[in-house]
Amino acid sequence: MKSVLIISCEHASKNIPTQYSHLFINQQKLIKSHRGSDIGADRLYHAICKKKLATQHKAAQWSRLLIDLNRSLKNKNLFSNVTKHLSETEKNNILKNYYHPYRNWLSNHIHDYYSRRISVLHLSLHSFTPELNGEFRNNDVGLLYDPQRLQEKKFCENFKSIMHFINQDFKIRFNYPYRGVSDGFTSFLRKQTPNKYYLGIEIEMNQKHFDLSGNCKTSLVQDIVTAIEKVMVE
Repeated sequence: MKSVLIISCEHASKNIPTQYSHLFINQQKLIKSHRGSDIGADRLYHAICKKKLATQHKAAQWSRLLIDLNRSLKNKNLFSNVTKHLSETEKNNILKNYYHPYRNWLSNHIHDYYSRRISVLHLSLHSFTPELNGEFRNNDVGLLYDPQRLQEKKFCENFKSIMHFINQDFKIRFNYPYRGVSDGFTSFLRKQTPNKYYLGIEIEMNQKHFDLSGNCKTSLVQDIVTAIEKVMVE
């Protein structure tokens, strides 16, 4: 069966649209934090794009402090503490102009490939803070998938083996620090497409590997790109 790779990065940007900038006055510290964007995730995204490994790719242009593209419509954290108090009309405008165009772009591409009996490997790129609420995350990379989808499990096992062959120093864990079946874009997309036509994997990187500007201080990004190249061949 023919297959393609699609990559996405839902939390790639910390930018705020000009028309909403007044909501974030004196919020620069928040915007620059891990709550404003997934620090370093855009570096992995651009590194994969540079290698031309993906058939389709898309990254968010605006901060999740406006609206979180990785959350479903019913999720209480869809809007941030800054935007959740907006009127329903204003929220609907944000959904119309920022949320639905991004999500529909990927959904439509996957549906198009499925209609042509082409399977999709979708890698959703993220990063996580080394410590949250007193918990220190003891891994370098998290691979999030649905354990009930055997092809997703197989992909993650192969990816982990290749990563360890490339660099044994990196600790890789499955479905940590988040569960692969928790509310997210990949979880939503799994419900739209039969198992064999869609594999949705979230790659989570520990932000300790990046400086505050998102520059990678180690070989993590390059090693992940190399692993993706190799696992795609296999």
